[in-house]
Amino acid sequence: MYLERLELQNFRNYDYLNIKLNSHVNIIYGNNAQGKTNLLESIYVLGLTRSHLLHLDNNLIKIGTNFCKIKGSIKKNKITTKYEIDYNLDKKTLKIDKQEIKKISDYINNSLNIIIFYPEDLEIIKGSPNNRRNFLNIELSQLSNNYLKILNEFNKLLKIRNEYLKKMSKNQEYNKTYFEIITNYFVDKSLLIYKMRKKFVDKLNENCEKIFYEITKLSGFKIQYINNFSDENIIDKKQFMLDKFTKNINKEIKFGSTLYGPHRDELEFFLNDKNIKLYGSQGQKRMAVLSMKLAEIPLFEQFKNSKPILLLDDVFSELDDTKKNNIIKYLADDIQVIITTTEIKKINKKKFSSVNIFKIKEGKIIKTEEVEGNERKSL
Repeated sequence: MYLERLELQNFRNYDYLNIKLNSHVNIIYGNNAQGKTNLLESIYVLGLTRSHLLHLDNNLIKIGTNFCKIKGSIKKNKITTKYEIDYNLDKKTLKIDKQEIKKISDYINNSLNIIIFYPEDLEIIKGSPNNRRNFLNIELSQLSNNYLKILNEFNKLLKIRNEYLKKMSKNQEYNKTYFEIITNYFVDKSLLIYKMRKKFVDKLNENCEKIFYEITKLSGFKIQYINNFSDENIIDKKQFMLDKFTKNINKEIKFGSTLYGPHRDELEFFLNDKNIKLYGSQGQKRMAVLSMKLAEIPLFEQFKNSKPILLLDDVFSELDDTKKNNIIKYLADDIQVIITTTEIKKINKKKFSSVNIFKIKEGKIIKTEEVEGNERKSL
C-alpha cells in the first residue's frame, strides 16, 4: 500500500497542492513553519478522519476560507482507490471512490493504514494515562475492524453507568434492574477491549526490544500493559468483575464514577526494569516511542495484509549519525516512508535505493534531485 498522489485545497497553510509521491522514500525539507508538518497531518487525517494535533476539525480550514478538501489516491495490490475528506464549518464528508461513507468506522476500516512519529509523541510516555490510552485506541482502530465499534459501545455504556452512579450518590431514584443490565453489558465490552489491548501490547513486545537495541545498542526495553479490571489467573473473568463491582458499589457511589475498566488502563515502559518515564533520558524516551511505532509495521502486515504508510516528522533531529543510520535500516524498500526535516544534508540519501526529495517553502513544494550535493529542479 502506498499513497500515489495527494491533493489539498485550503488545508492549513496550503491554498492548493497536488503532489505525486514515490512508493518508497520521500523526503520533504525546508525551514520551520513552511508546511512540512501540515503535509503529514493531512495524510494522517485522510487515513483516520481526525488530526493527531488538533481537537477541532474547523481549525484544519485555512484562515479566511470556509472549507477544505483532502484527496488521496492509494495503490494496493495494483488497484487504485481514491479517498476524499471534505470539511466545511459545520460538516465533515467522507468519500471512497466518490461514494459517501456515513460511518467513520467503515471509512477507517477501508482506508489507508498509517503509522506516524512526531515530536509530541514523547507525551505518550511523559504525559497523562489518557495519552497512552489514546495511542492504544487509535492503533487498534486501524488494525481491527471491530475495535472502534466496540469502543464506541463501551463509551456509551460508561456514560450511562456514570449517570446512574451520580443519581445514586445524590439519593435520587433509579432503576436498579436497568443499572445491573448496563453493568453486565459494560463488563462484556470491557473484557473484549482488554483482550484486544493485551494482544496488541504482547505483539509489540515481540518486536520492539530488538528494534530498540538495534538503534541504541541498549537491551532490556519492554512495554507493560496494566489494567485494574481483570486478573489473568482468573478463569471466569466476567463473574470476577461483576463481583468486583458488587463489592465496590459504595465506593463508586461515593465518587459518582465507574472506577474499574479500560478507561483506567495504563502502559508503562521499562529499560532493564527501570521505568523510562521516571528514569529515562529524553533521548531514551524518544527512541522508546519510535521503537514501539516501528514495531507496529509487521502487525499491519499480519492483521491487514498490507504495509502501512510511515510518516516521520523531524525524526532525525538531535540524533547522532550512528542512530540515524540505524533507523534508516528499518525503512525497508517495500514500505512507503514520508520524512520531514530541516537539514537535508544530514540524511545519507545513498542509504535509500529509491528516494524523491521535495523542497518546501511557504506551502509551495518543488521536487528536486541532489547531484553531488547540489540541487536541481526535476520536472
